[in-house]
Amino acid sequence: MKPSHPGLLVALVVVSAALTWAVLQGVYSEIQTLPWTAIPTVGLLALGEAYAGWSTRARILRKPGTKPVDPIAVARLVALAKASALAGSVFAGIFAGFVLRVLDLLSLPKPRHDALVGGGSFLACVLLVCAALYLEHCCRVPKDPGDTNGPRPADR
Repeated sequence: MKPSHPGLLVALVVVSAALTWAVLQGVYSEIQTLPWTAIPTVGLLALGEAYAGWSTRARILRKPGTKPVDPIAVARLVALAKASALAGSVFAGIFAGFVLRVLDLLSLPKPRHDALVGGGSFLACVLLVCAALYLEHCCRVPKDPGDTNGPRPADR
């Protein structure tokens, strides 16, 4: 597996934001307000992935007091990280599209609520993408068992 490419993630944010903005131009007045529950949910996911990265890295490097990690578990964590980075980018774009749509309507209560919730959800999604990239980085194999400086040249 190759590492996630930041350019692809940014492109997903931009494209999904543009598509969401375009769709909302015609249907925004007919939809419900955004639920605030996405903010803590995605934030907790980001926190969990960051912790998984931290603990997995310690286990890969065989720091004292840690158990060796099963290679299949690391492969699953990498798959989770890649999926979270892609999904987080798409949802960040969706929430950015909501914010862009309501920027000119902030004097009204519903659009103001959607702007705040959309902005908070966008930030939570960005944190999820960052945590996913960190988890992916933490799952890399070091050069050799005694070296903790980084991945082997083939892993870069």
